[in-house]
Amino acid sequence: MKQISGKGIGIRFVFALLLVILTYNPTGYSYFHWFKVAASDFTPLLGLGGIALIIGWVIYIRATLRSLGPIGLILATIFFIFILWLLIDWGVLSMETVSAFTWVVLILIAAILCIGMSWSHIRRRMSGQQDTDDTDDN
Repeated sequence: MKQISGKGIGIRFVFALLLVILTYNPTGYSYFHWFKVAASDFTPLLGLGGIALIIGWVIYIRATLRSLGPIGLILATIFFIFILWLLIDWGVLSMETVSAFTWVVLILIAAILCIGMSWSHIRRRMSGQQDTDDTDDN
């Protein structure tokens, strides 16, 4: 079995962040904004972009749910909510600046997806136990 590295986790995070930011971001350049403007004139390109994002979300969400499970996903979400709260409490982040707050939330969503994509590898490295989702009875 191939071990995961910091680079592997970093690549997973970059792709998760791209998925999140391409779906929505506060700059106005995202699929959400594109769809909002062009929904009345639906084109094949708009549909292709939407289906590509849905495929990406399904891959990341399924892997995250399989790897972390519902309880692990809840715990990871609560963990990042407390990080967000800590940043606000320390004055690093203000809820007054909606754009900055939104960017931090988007990055934390990407981090949760990255952990979900990487957790089985990390757990195997820490414990020596391997996860199996599909078994072959032959």
